[in-house]
Amino acid sequence: MTDADYLTTNKALWDERVPIHLASDFYDVAGFKAGGQTLREFETAEVGDVTGRRLVHLQCHFGLDTLSWARRGAHVTGLDFSEKAVEAARAVADEAGLPSSTPGRSSSVTAWATW
Repeated sequence: MTDADYLTTNKALWDERVPIHLASDFYDVAGFKAGGQTLREFETAEVGDVTGRRLVHLQCHFGLDTLSWARRGAHVTGLDFSEKAVEAARAVADEAGLPSSTPGRSSSVTAWATW
């Protein structure tokens, strides 16, 4: 199996997981849309106030953590190689009433890396 085959297989598996995760109790998407958030207390305490700060979340899946930072005032960009995950993140953002300027990008993380 080539590296490209592994990447294609991995991406297909994550694409399959999106609807499963959206419907699962573990992620509680309905609770998020109703105003919940997914960040743990130690994360918000360590990072502090993010109002007006820019954040890039690599491998964000369908973005609940990313969108939780947006709810706290950050300008966020989520990056995931699954187009289905990014589409779901955009839909969750819209349904949760988060700004339409909260972008999502579909790409491999390495394609966005700069040194």
